[in-house]
Formats: sequence, structure tokens, C-alpha cells
Amino acid sequence: MTTDIDTLGIATMPTAPEGFRSGFVGLVGRPNVGKSTLMNHLIGQKVAITSPVAQTTRNRLQGILSTPTAQIIFVDTPGIHKPHHELGKILVKNARAAIASVDLILFVVDSSTAAGRGDHFIAELLRQQSGPIVLGLNKSDQQPPDSEAALSLDQSYQALAGHQSWPTFKFSALSGDGSEALLQELITQLDPGPYYYPPDLVTDQPERFIMGELIREQLLLHTRQEVPHSVAITIDRVEETPAITRILATIHVERDSQKGIVIGKQGSLLKSIGSAARQQIQKLIMGKVYLELFVKVVPKWRHSRPRLEDLGYRPDA
Repeated sequence: MTTDIDTLGIATMPTAPEGFRSGFVGLVGRPNVGKSTLMNHLIGQKVAITSPVAQTTRNRLQGILSTPTAQIIFVDTPGIHKPHHELGKILVKNARAAIASVDLILFVVDSSTAAGRGDHFIAELLRQQSGPIVLGLNKSDQQPPDSEAALSLDQSYQALAGHQSWPTFKFSALSGDGSEALLQELITQLDPGPYYYPPDLVTDQPERFIMGELIREQLLLHTRQEVPHSVAITIDRVEETPAITRILATIHVERDSQKGIVIGKQGSLLKSIGSAARQQIQKLIMGKVYLELFVKVVPKWRHSRPRLEDLGYRPDA
């Protein structure tokens, strides 16, 4: 289905058919449990960056899935954790705000390990909500082959639901196994409703934001230890021509030593990061890209509210 265009060339929303369901589904869980990977898989397109590094997701990102019978707006939230700086406080505050503002919550856990204190803390938060909750046991492909050991892991999470009896689904966001049954449950839990977005839209985020995230993803994949958590990206300039899109971006770090790591010997690491990010951005805009990266030291930016706001990190209202 395509969106209608009115006489002024402005997109208008199609009329939802009878029985159409729609709503906002919050993806909630600890850091690095696979929320972004799951959203990308269900939508069928990469709208959120992923990496093995915890706290990869920093912004409240909406991915949109439209089917003939439903439209789900996934709200991918930062992992809920104990914050150690001002940035962490903002991330956790925004995740908790999302819990209160969506129609349905999908509580995603890592079923390859037993439920821990972080899972119990989130479960307690969710028990205070009045809306429906679905428990998603991700990483089923990483569970031990011993069926009894796997059952013990599943039971540790099912106990989180307590007397609420949250519907529970086991799946692998990476392979897709079990995700179809999960998706059908999410649709069933939503109320009848309209299209909130044109059906061919997959995210509400501006292109510049996604460009910055694709650069940050490569930094997460190419660096180690504290560097990934100390990095922020700003897109300083985008110049589009029919032949090529030129992008100038700045990588912000907190210390000179981190700047040296990001640049690498004779600029080798920065070149690798830029090359990989450029390829991903070319897929995004479906055209040729020239990407130039700069590295800037901004001391303790994660601890300063004004600097965080300058870099685009603000508490959700």
C-alpha cells in the first residue's frame, strides 16, 4: 500500500481497514539484551544501530512496522541500568518515561543467562504499570543444549511475572526463530486504531540522526574499553548534489588519549571507521557518499548537562 498524495503534494494518511490494529510498543530491558536487533528484524530494515557494547542505544528511537492488518510503532529505549554520570541519568529517565507512555510493553530479556538483579528491578517497575506487558525471552539460540538447563533459565524469567501471568514468548532476534509468533501476539494485544504514520515509513528519525548513529556504530565496533561509552557524534554539514552527498561529522571524546585511540597510528583506525560508516550511509541514502570525520576532545561531556544538550541528549518531556 502507498500513501495518498493530495493536490498540494502533501502526504495524507490512508484510511485503516475494518479490524485494523495500531499502537506504540515499548521495548524495555537491561542493556545489551537485543532490543534493537529485534526491532530491526521485525521491521525488516536497519533503523537502529547494534553492537556487542552495552548501552548502545542512547536515544528513544521509533521504528515503524506496517502490515495489511496492523501498524506497530516500536519505541526502542536505552537499557535500564544504574547510572554513573549525567548521560546515564538521562538515558534511564527517558527509558522510564517511555514505559509510562506506550500502549504495550515488550519486556526483553537475555534467556541465555538466568534472571539477575537488573531484570528483577525492571520487573518491579513494570508491575506498577496498568497496561499490557509481554515477556520476550531473547537469545534462545544461545541457551545450553541441555533441555533441563534451558528450562531452568526460562523458569527464572517466568518467575519475574509472578501473579501477573504475562504472556511469554521465546525467540532469537538474530535468527528470527520464534519472532513471528511474538509479532502476532503484539498485534493481538493492540486495540483497533488508525494509521499513525504513512505505511511506507520505517522510522520517524531524521536522516542526519541516523547518519550520526551509523558512524557511532562503527566506533563501537572498532574500539574497546571506555572509548565507546565516551563518544558522541555530531553531523556538522550535509551537502547534496545529484552525483554525491558530502558529509562532515565530528567525533567527540572526553580525553586526549581517547582521541589518539580513535585516530590510530597514522590515522589508520579513523580511516577504517570512516570507510565502514560511509558504506552504511550509502545504503541509507542509496547514493554515493563522501564522508570526512574530525575528532574533538570535550572534557567530561557525559557529566555536563549543557554539553549533553549541545550534543542532542535531553530528557524526554
